[in-house]
Amino acid sequence: MHNYGERTLTLVRGEGNYVWDDRGRRYLDAISGIAVCGLGHCHPKVTEALHEQAATLLHVSNLYNIPPQQQLADRLAYLSGMDNVFFSNSGAEANEAAIKLARKLGNERGLATPQIVVMEGAFHGRTLATLTATGNEKVQRGFAPLPEGFLRVPFNDVEAIERLAEQHSDIVAILVEPIQGEGGVRIPARDYLIKLRALCDQRNWLLMLDEIQTGNGRSGKMFAYQHMGIVPDVLTTAKGLGNGVPIGACLARGKAAQLFTAGSHGSTFGGNPLACRAGLAVLDTLQGEWLIERAEKMGAQLLQSLQIRLGNCPAVVDIRGLGLMLGIELRRPCGELVEQAREQGLLINVTANNVLRLLPPLTLTDSECQQLAADIGTLIQQFTLQAV
Repeated sequence: MHNYGERTLTLVRGEGNYVWDDRGRRYLDAISGIAVCGLGHCHPKVTEALHEQAATLLHVSNLYNIPPQQQLADRLAYLSGMDNVFFSNSGAEANEAAIKLARKLGNERGLATPQIVVMEGAFHGRTLATLTATGNEKVQRGFAPLPEGFLRVPFNDVEAIERLAEQHSDIVAILVEPIQGEGGVRIPARDYLIKLRALCDQRNWLLMLDEIQTGNGRSGKMFAYQHMGIVPDVLTTAKGLGNGVPIGACLARGKAAQLFTAGSHGSTFGGNPLACRAGLAVLDTLQGEWLIERAEKMGAQLLQSLQIRLGNCPAVVDIRGLGLMLGIELRRPCGELVEQAREQGLLINVTANNVLRLLPPLTLTDSECQQLAADIGTLIQQFTLQAV
């Protein structure tokens, strides 16, 4: 099918923080498969775990106990402060599970149409429910009728949610990204999640955080909410958890952790032995090689370098980031920068039409960080001249 449009680059091999195309040209991967390959490509510990598991047991279904699944669930619960875990194959499926938890809670409370508060500019996936939760009319267009049960407010606006609460008695949850990735690397006020936590406690709602992109060390903490000292009721993660092996997880605590009962939800492939061994290898490496702390250090260094190089550039509106998740907002659409960067041996991404997004591996070296800042600085300076 033609949903990915025309693709002009063919990648055939990866090692560390680099990939190679079918002509033998090397590229620094500063997008990490859209925040997936946080350990870079073909990390030896992940590769070894996959080889070993592939030679032992690939799949049995969730009709049976799976030791790596239980081990990964225990590790994730410990690292996140959650109680229970449901494993899926993707971030969209993890968010579907979160939405079902909120609906289950609402139905138990006798609500005919439980409502979930979602944000403008959000991205939660492309299934029908997560597509509806996503705040982007472009990706929703053509898929009506969309499911009901979602109320949308501006991102980073607690007062808008408070006003909504006075008008709707059937709200059961808030679903929000700590940082909007696809929405343009939009970082809310420091106390935003703290206020949402307090509001959910006051209203007896679930606070559900989508950390599909921000999780697994990318922000400089295992999960971005840990910067604020709060704990959500429901947490979703995927992308970097498998370093390229498809895996997602919906975690919950307290009352939310007890909503699913036997038969409430399921997945044939979710939490299979191979994916869970990959997840365990990723967590072992993140902690064993101090990569979460490195993401915080490298991210701050890269952000500072970009601000120094581009702080006075007339084409730049803002440079922002947390850990190794950075965005450079420009004054005009900048999609052509993707191809221009490729010509320089660099893989980047443009999102929200005018935001250059950087999601480099957490294994980024000091020299690669300096080179990345220099290359991006030159790229945007040239882009500025093109507009003159």
